[in-house]
Amino acid sequence: MTTTTLKAPAQSVWRAPQLSLRFWPVFLRNLLVWRKLAIPSLVGNIAEPLMWLVAFGYGMGALVGTVKVEGTPVPYILFLASGSICMSAMQAASFEALYSAFSRMHVQKTWDGIMNAPVNLDDIVLAEMLWAAFKSLFTVTAILGVMLVLGISYSPKLLMAWPVLLGVGITFSCIALVFNALAKGYDFFTYYFTLFLTPMMFLSGIFFPLDQLPPVVRAVSEWLPLTNAVDLVRPMFMDQWPANPWRHVGVLVAYAAVGFWLALALTRKRFQG
Repeated sequence: MTTTTLKAPAQSVWRAPQLSLRFWPVFLRNLLVWRKLAIPSLVGNIAEPLMWLVAFGYGMGALVGTVKVEGTPVPYILFLASGSICMSAMQAASFEALYSAFSRMHVQKTWDGIMNAPVNLDDIVLAEMLWAAFKSLFTVTAILGVMLVLGISYSPKLLMAWPVLLGVGITFSCIALVFNALAKGYDFFTYYFTLFLTPMMFLSGIFFPLDQLPPVVRAVSEWLPLTNAVDLVRPMFMDQWPANPWRHVGVLVAYAAVGFWLALALTRKRFQG
């Protein structure tokens, strides 16, 4: 008599996310490790955007004076600050979801050790995404504090910019995790920063108004996630409410949802291989 052992069919990497509250201990683990380096991490994350703000805002701002936003003259320092804080959220989330997450996943094999506990890969990816978003929020909160000290804006609507910036961090951490799943080494991330993030910085209305762009380029830039983030945050710095807020939120949510699903599928495929 012979018996046949049937193997369970392999699950598709594109299946729906299987998430649970077990992501929380992974998030806390990252927080506890980071607490030892919180001050150097904060200094490193806010130094560059503040240098951009001082050099361009006060230096070039003295030459430019004001720029028009929807027909309203705005001091260049305010124009730049409202855009650069979105750029800071993007960069902080991207750096954490790329270099730090890759170290835990590939170099240190931390993810493999965590999966020896009753925690699945989907929960780890979710924890990494939320952790990167938290790091970006921590960074922009510190930068907002400096901007308040400098007197750039005292609008009470900045309180509403805080959750928007958290959403920006979530969006870019989801996108960055896609490239984290594809990377074979740290050098791979150069392509992401050089070919995606850097061009987007100059096409999203951070340094100059979008109406300075050619019509075709502007049509493309209006669908970039950073452009929609800036369009949400800048009016709040000006003590106004953004026009078409749900369109901008919808674009950010779409990028985040597609990015997380793709990152999860590619990460599953990597670990199956």
